[in-house]
Amino acid sequence: MTATEWTLATALTASASAKITARVNGAIQSVNVARDLTVATGDVVIVGKVTGQWFAIGRAFTAAPADVDPPPPPPPVFDTAVGTLLLPAIWTGTYRDGGWVTGSTDTEQGSRGGAGNATGVAFYGYKAGSLAGATVTGARVRLVRAFDGSASSVTPTLQQIVEAAYDGSAPTLAGTSTAGPSLAPGATVDYALDPAWGQALVNAGGGALGVYAAGGSPYVRLTGTGEQPDAWLLALDWQR
Repeated sequence: MTATEWTLATALTASASAKITARVNGAIQSVNVARDLTVATGDVVIVGKVTGQWFAIGRAFTAAPADVDPPPPPPPVFDTAVGTLLLPAIWTGTYRDGGWVTGSTDTEQGSRGGAGNATGVAFYGYKAGSLAGATVTGARVRLVRAFDGSASSVTPTLQQIVEAAYDGSAPTLAGTSTAGPSLAPGATVDYALDPAWGQALVNAGGGALGVYAAGGSPYVRLTGTGEQPDAWLLALDWQR
C-alpha cells in the first residue's frame, strides 16, 4: 500500500519493540520501525503514513545530523493588559446630626456654626467590581473646594467608606484615612491616592470615599455632583 505522505523525522528514542518516538512535522508521534531497521536516538529517519499510521523505512544521512525538525517556537508572550477605569460619583451628599442634609449635593467635613460634625460622602456604586482580578497601579480623585466663606486653604481628611450606594442610613467609615490636598476656595485638584485605596474598592466590588475629621475641625465644604458633575471623579489605573 502506498504511503500517503513522506517526510523526514527526528528519532527521540532508540528502536525497541519495533517502535520509536519521533518528532514528525513538529508533532510527537509513535512510529513503527521497518523490520531489520535499527534506529538510534537523534537519527533522522524517512517516514511515511500508511492507513493512518507512521512507518520508518530507513535512516537518512551518514550520521545523525542536527535536528531537521526542531520543536516549534514557544507561543507568543502577549503584553500585559493595562487601562484606566473612570468612576464618576453616582451620588454625593453630607451626613450630619443623624441624617442626610437635604437640598445640597455638597460634601462637608467638620462642624460649623454649632452644627454637628459632618461626614461628606461620594458613592461610586459597584462599577469597580468590573476590575476583579486586576491590580490597581494608580488612583486619582478630583476634589473641588466650594467657596465656603473662608479664604484660607484647608486640608480635608479623606476616608474610605464601606457602602457603595446611598440607602439613607449613616455612612460607615472603613477605618482608613489620609490627609488630602491643601485646597484654596474654588480650587480643583486631581489628588493621587495610594493605589491600595483603589484596590480595596475593586476587591470589595464597589464602595465610596468621603471626608471626615474626628474632632470636627477643620471645616471644609467640597463641591458635589449637583454643582460640578465631575466632582469626586475617581480614576483607577489597572493591569492584568
